[in-house]
Order: sequence, then C-alpha cells, then structure tokens
Amino acid sequence: MNTTPEQQDDMKRELGLLDATMLVAGSMIGSGIFIVSSDIVRNVGSAGWLIFIWVLTGIVTVIAAVSYGELSAMFPKAGGQYVYLREAYNRLIAFLYGWSLFMVIQAGTIAAVGVAFAKFAAYIFPALSDENILWDLGIVRINAAQLVAIATIVILTWVNSRGVKNGKIIQTVFTIVKLVSLGGLIVAGLLAAFNTEVWNANWSTAWDTVRWDINSGTAMSIGGAALFAGIVSAMVGSLFSSDAWNNVTFIAGEIRNPKRNIGLSLFLGTLIVTIIYVSANLMYLATLSMEEIAYAPADRVAVVAAQAIFGQVGTLVIAVMIMISTFGCNNGLILAGARVYYTMAQDGLFFKQAGELNKFEVPGWGLWAQCIWTSVLCLTGRYGDLLNYVIFVVLIFYALTIIGIFILRRKLPDAERPYKAFGYPILPALYVLAAFTICVGLLIYQPTFTWPGLIIVLLGIPVFFMWNRREKALD
Repeated sequence: MNTTPEQQDDMKRELGLLDATMLVAGSMIGSGIFIVSSDIVRNVGSAGWLIFIWVLTGIVTVIAAVSYGELSAMFPKAGGQYVYLREAYNRLIAFLYGWSLFMVIQAGTIAAVGVAFAKFAAYIFPALSDENILWDLGIVRINAAQLVAIATIVILTWVNSRGVKNGKIIQTVFTIVKLVSLGGLIVAGLLAAFNTEVWNANWSTAWDTVRWDINSGTAMSIGGAALFAGIVSAMVGSLFSSDAWNNVTFIAGEIRNPKRNIGLSLFLGTLIVTIIYVSANLMYLATLSMEEIAYAPADRVAVVAAQAIFGQVGTLVIAVMIMISTFGCNNGLILAGARVYYTMAQDGLFFKQAGELNKFEVPGWGLWAQCIWTSVLCLTGRYGDLLNYVIFVVLIFYALTIIGIFILRRKLPDAERPYKAFGYPILPALYVLAAFTICVGLLIYQPTFTWPGLIIVLLGIPVFFMWNRREKALD
C-alpha cells in the first residue's frame, strides 16, 4: 500500500522558503552549542583543533544538506528521508530508519532538549531543578525538570496538532529570536569582552595536540592514533549539535514549491548555523582560556563566557537564551517527526491512525503518539544514553541516503531532477567517505556509542516483518 500523490496533496502547503529555512536552523540549534565545546577541548586540546572540529562538522553537514537537495526535488512528499531510502533501497531499510527515528532519534532528542529547557529554567526558578525530586518510586525517580519538560512537549504537541500554520509561526519567531540573541552574544564577546592576552595565549599553542584530564586537571600530549581517537570522540558532540537539519524533508508535503524551496532551505539553514557555531567558538576563545573552556562547570561553557561578558547577570542571559533556543528547537522536531510516521502508516508499516489527517489537516494521532513515547523517555531519564547510542546509527543512515543518490541515478536515469546534487559525484562521495571514517573510528574508540545503537536498529527487523505480514493479511 504505497502512498499516493492524492493522499500527500491532502496536506496544506503553508510553508514558504523563510519558514523552511527557519525549521532547518531552528531544529539544529538546541543546547549543544552552549555546552559541547568543553568536551571537544578535552579531547583535542587547543584553539586550532577546536575550530577545526567545528569547521569540519559544518562542511560535512552542508555537503550532506546540498546532496539531499536532489532527493527532495525528486520526491517532494511527506516523509522525506524515509521516502528516499524506500525508493533507493526497499521498504525494510526505510522502516528501520523510521523505527529508529520514532524509538530513539526523534523522541530521544525531544526528551533531551525538553529537559535542557527545564534545567536552565531552574536558574530563574530553582524549584524546577532536576535536583528537586518529587517522587521516589524506587526504580524511577521523578524530578521537577522532567515534569517541566513533559509540560512543554505536551503544549507544543497541542499547538502543532491544531494546524501547521501555528507551528510555523512559533518556529519562525523563536528561530529568528535565537539567531539574533546568539549573534548579539557573539558580537558582545568579540568586541566588548575581547581579552587580547587570553586570545593570544590560546592561539600561541593553536595546534598543540593534547588531551585534558577532567579528574587531574592536567593536559597530556597526544598524536597518531590517539589524535584520531580524540577527533572522532570530539565530533560526537559537534555532529549531534549540528543534527536535525534533515527534518525539513519530513514536511515536504506542506512546503510551497518544494522542488526549489527544500533544497535551498537545506543549504541556507545549514550555512547559517555553521557560521553561528564557528563564530560562537571564536567568541569563547576571545573570552576564556583553554582551561576555562575545558573545565567549565557541568560543561556549561556559554555560562562562563557570558559571566565574563556581562558579569553575574550573564548566567540569567544564557539561561533565557537556552530556554528560547530549546523551546524553538523542540517545536521543529515535534512538528516534523509525525510526518514520517504518517507516511509509514500509509505504507502499512505503522499504526493506521497515524496515516490519517485530523480536522486541521495535520497528522494529529502521530503527533500525540510521539508525545506519549517522548514523555515516557523523559520519565526514565535514559534519553541521554539513547542519544549517545544512536549518533553512530544517524551517520550510517545519512551515508546510506546519500549513496541512494548514486543508486537512483542508475535506477531511475530518466526521472525528473529539478535540482542535481552540487559537486556530484565528488562531494557526495566525500561525505560518504567522511561519515564511514567517523563510524569506523567510533567502532574502535567509542564502542559504547555504536553496538547499542546497532542493536536498537536490528530490533526493528522482526517488527518490520510483523507489520508486513499484517499488511498482507489486510490486502
């Protein structure tokens, strides 16, 4: 039971280029840029390598995004990456992606971002802290931050269940505010709080390769395999902070002129975020020593930088910025995810109700199913572990999708391609090579980030055959 064009056309095309670009940028920018640079510095040690990691991540992300442009122009339908995998490979590969997305990738990210919102809200309202345990049920301890996270997820799900127009307004407004706020923080750091002595000291050892030990507070020189391991480990954080750009492909059925606007929004959104991320790290280097970045309390490097710029009020400045950032980020993730489940259901690979539109012409059942599962993950407190497990899997699915460009060029040589992947075949091939190199490094040096993720994916195989058998029985 494949999705038909008529079914896809039931959705309202309410989103323009600005909305799509803000969805790309807003879904990418959550809390990562405010935190992960500490871990990157501990792994690679110096200013040059810190910027190198972020530039490399940005290049890899932009290459992937512009490569997806060809696929989005060929298949401008709800479901995005799920559809690309189905058309290039088969229903099983596509299902395994959708399964991973529902169980961990999308739901786990929404849970983590929601709890990040609550944790920084606790700077303003201490009672919302994750240290405020409300109920201790033995195997599960429920804290205030978890309940705040669930409340924001429920609110955003409700808003998005009442029409895509509501979701797009929140997304566009919050993303513009967060971009302006981040830009202001960067400018203030680079101009008002620029510390020449700190900047020169950081860049005097720009390409020293060291690993900072958080326990002893010392730095140890590394090279060769240890440096490669450090780069791979560092990129777990930067890649995750730059993820979710593909969410705009999920809502292709609601974007005006999708053959043009999806590919263009992917390029513009990832480019904007890359510039913001690199600039933010230059700001950190202009205000903080390498030690201060590496050992920022709870890795909240942006809080330490803001305190250097604004004094003690800087903590509140960053708290408000992260609340805005995470709220807008979750809106985009919640809005987009249900469109994949909608397409899966129409393929007979998910609950039938998820493939139906509500009276507001959005997949309301899928939105609420996602909300319930995400809330469960919030309560378990295991979403952070799940996200560590799947970064490896996310990279594999990205690589498989881009390999799909090569497959479809041979499989469907005469298909209409309003846009062709920039730099084909060199740039897409370079992305695949880079993604698999990082994956190999993770397999070797970070096995705890790989095997559990693979197990989660493989658990989807028997589920696929169950759904497939059910679909055949209904035909």
